[in-house]
Order: sequence, then C-alpha cells, then structure tokens
Amino acid sequence: MTAGEATTPFTRLGGEVGVRALVDRFYDLMDLEPAYAGIRAMHPSTLEGSREKLFWFLCGWLGGPDLYVQRHGHPRLRARHLPYAIGIKERDQWMACMIQALHEQQIDDSLAERLAESFFGTADWMRNR
Repeated sequence: MTAGEATTPFTRLGGEVGVRALVDRFYDLMDLEPAYAGIRAMHPSTLEGSREKLFWFLCGWLGGPDLYVQRHGHPRLRARHLPYAIGIKERDQWMACMIQALHEQQIDDSLAERLAESFFGTADWMRNR
C-alpha cells in the first residue's frame, strides 16, 4: 500500500466494511428517526437498492474501488436526482442524518468534519428547488 492509499478517506473509514457500516447506519436512521421522514418519503418502500447504490458510490468517491461506475457508469448524481424535489429542507435533513451516522460510527473527528464539508458541497449542489 502506498502512502497515498493509506490516507484516503476510504482507507481511514476501514475500507468496504467501514463504508458499509456508515451507509447502513445512515439508512437505519432514515428509517427510524421522525426527523428524517421527509427524505425517507423520497425513497422506495424498501431501502435495499438505495443502500447498495450509496455504498457503491461512496466506495469510489472516498478513494476506494469505483464499484458504482463499474455497474452503472458515470453517477450523474444531479441528473438522477432531478425527479425529486430537493430544497434546503431536504438537503439539511440528509446532512443531519449523515452527520448523525458519522457520529454514531465513531468516525475520527477530523475525518468526520472533512467528510461533512464534502457531503455538504454535494448535497447543496443537488438542490433543484
């Protein structure tokens, strides 16, 4: 492993196991917490497909294998989310859910802060309302 590989967020999270744990906690919270009901309603009744897609996407986005690209090609995040009304409220719910998942997974504070900043940039860019 090179020094660059050792410092990727993917590696710092614990590779696929760590990313899977984060994604699973994120969707568990979305399913359980009333505060996230707005974004939960935007998803299918079962979250299994959403869990897989976010896991595949985050693996590559965080510096690991491009699992999403291998299966679906370019993510085209904004285009894929255009059918959903995403405004500030939805962005903020998504972010709160992810920040809670990061906290509950006991992600190193400096990494969690860096990830939250990056997630916010992407979540804000997804707004279409």
